[in-house]
Amino acid sequence: MSWLGSIGRFGLFCLAFFRASAGRAPPLGATIEQAYRVGVQSLPVLMLISTFVGTNLSIQGYNAFQPIGGQGLVGMFVALAGVRELAPIISASIIAAKAGTEMASQIAVMRVRDQIDALEVMAVSPHWFLITPRLLGIVIVMPALTMLSTFVMVAASYAAAVWQLDLNGATFLEFLLLASAPMDLVISLCKALCFGALICMISCFNGFFSEGGAEGVGAATNRAVVMSAVLCVILNYFISEAVYG
Repeated sequence: MSWLGSIGRFGLFCLAFFRASAGRAPPLGATIEQAYRVGVQSLPVLMLISTFVGTNLSIQGYNAFQPIGGQGLVGMFVALAGVRELAPIISASIIAAKAGTEMASQIAVMRVRDQIDALEVMAVSPHWFLITPRLLGIVIVMPALTMLSTFVMVAASYAAAVWQLDLNGATFLEFLLLASAPMDLVISLCKALCFGALICMISCFNGFFSEGGAEGVGAATNRAVVMSAVLCVILNYFISEAVYG
């Protein structure tokens, strides 16, 4: 019953946000600041992780295909596993861990300090003032982060395949392009948009209804990152099943 209550509460929270934000211009300065926080500050960690995930894809693909003499299929494996699935999920995981926790903790601290109540007293909608710039900021940068992650992952996979595993670079690229299509990048961008919106709304929701002082702030932050990661993986499955199933 508590889960059902939380789902209903989240639905009402989203409805209140859309009502408060519909037809109102977003706070431009706050939106740019949130885009910077989500995009630029998360970029180094995302690039580092994408690099090593790409190299691991080549190594594991090589070990999987070597017994049947299919080492040249590593490029296809990278396209199917990396471009279609791992790049959006890795981007979402990093953003949930970095930006999502920051959103949840900031709003939770405002709740503990009664700053959200103060906004309501001043006739300023906290849903519009706090959530709109965060949602727009994360939606703006998530597709770009996912594309950068995809590029770095493929480049690292190519480097590992050619320089470490002694595979033919032309063959790698041939199978990579054979197994992927421009529509895969479009679907990856759609996933990024959905993941970004989901991470923002869940993180803000947990921060908005935080209670219990400093301990409640920590609990809200923990719930935000766990729920965001789990729901993004579940949503990724349903999108992939609908498109590729």
